[in-house]
Amino acid sequence: MDWNNLNRDDIIALLETDDEATEQELFARAYELKLQTVGRKVYFRGIIEFSNVCTKNCFYCGIRRDNTHVQRYTMTERQVLDAARWAWEQRYGSIVMQSGERSDPAFVDMVERLLRGIKELSNGELGITLSLGEQTADTYRRWFAAGAHRYLLRIESSNPALYASLHPEDHDWNRRLNCLHDLREAGYQVGTGVMIGLPGQTAADLADDIAFFRAQDIDMIGMGPYVVHHDTPLAARVQHFDPQRQLHLALRMIALTRLVLRDVNIASTTALQALDPQGREMGLQAGANIIMPVLTDLEYRGDYLLYDNKPCVDENASLCRACLERRILTVGEEVGYGQLGDSPHFFARRDA
Repeated sequence: MDWNNLNRDDIIALLETDDEATEQELFARAYELKLQTVGRKVYFRGIIEFSNVCTKNCFYCGIRRDNTHVQRYTMTERQVLDAARWAWEQRYGSIVMQSGERSDPAFVDMVERLLRGIKELSNGELGITLSLGEQTADTYRRWFAAGAHRYLLRIESSNPALYASLHPEDHDWNRRLNCLHDLREAGYQVGTGVMIGLPGQTAADLADDIAFFRAQDIDMIGMGPYVVHHDTPLAARVQHFDPQRQLHLALRMIALTRLVLRDVNIASTTALQALDPQGREMGLQAGANIIMPVLTDLEYRGDYLLYDNKPCVDENASLCRACLERRILTVGEEVGYGQLGDSPHFFARRDA
C-alpha cells in the first residue's frame, strides 16, 4: 500500500479493517505525517457554548428546536466576554463561539458586538473561530470584519441522500455547501466535518467525505463519532450502539484524513472522550492536533448536550485546562500556549 497516495479502495479497506496491526500502522503513519506537517504542538480552542436556542430541528441533535425537555439559555454578553478574557489571560491562543443556529437580526448584531468586544479586551491577540451555522454571505462578511477569522460549518455528510435522512425537508444540503463557498469568499479559514458511524452510513460514504474535504480545499476538520442522544428521532433508528466500534471508526477517519489532507488542522473532539476516557488522547495519537476545552459557565453546561454522556459538564474551566494539559503531556506532546495555531493549509491555499 502506498501510504502517500491512498486511493478510494484503500481508504474503504482501512475503514473496514478489523486487523489490529493494520490499524496501528495506520495510526503510526498518520502520526508521523502530523509531526512533519503541523508539528507536535496541540492548540487549545476554548469553546464558549453561549446559547442552546436553535431554530433547526436536526434529527440527531439534543438541542433541536422541538426537544421540549431542554432548558433553554443564552449567556449574557458580559458572561461571554468574561469567559473570553479568562481564555486570553490563560494564554489560550483562540476561542470558539458556538451556539444553536439563529440568523435573526438581534442575534447577528449580538455576535458582531461580542467579536469587537473580544478583540478589544485581548488587544487583538485572541483568535476567534465561529460555529454558528448557516448565515447569509453578508453576515459572514460582517462577522469577519468584526474579528472572526475561522468558521466551522460541518457538512455532516457529503452524501446528500444521507444528509436528507438526518434532517427535516426544510434543510438543504446545497444551501450548506454554498455557505462553505461564501465563507471562503469572505476570507475565513474554512472548517467542516462529518458525523462518523451514522445509521445507514457506509465506509464508501466516509471515503467520499474525505474526498469532499480535499475537493473543497478545506483548512480545518471538526468531525467526531455519532453519539446517540436519547431525546432525538435518530436514536430510535439505532439498533445497537457499540461505543468501541464508533471510537475506532472515528480514529481511523482522523488518521486517513491526516494522510490525505496532510497539513490541515484536525480536532480531537470531546465526543471521542464520551466513548472512552482516553478518547481525546487517542485522537491526538491518530493525527489530530486541536483540542477544545469547554469554557461555558457551569450553570449552563448541563443544558448544552448535543449527545448523551458528554464529558466535563461538571468541571470548571480551570479544572478542564489542568486536566487537558496533563493528558496532552502524557502522550509526549505540548500545548501551544499564546499561539493562534492557524492551519498551514490555509496559508498555502491563500498564497498559491
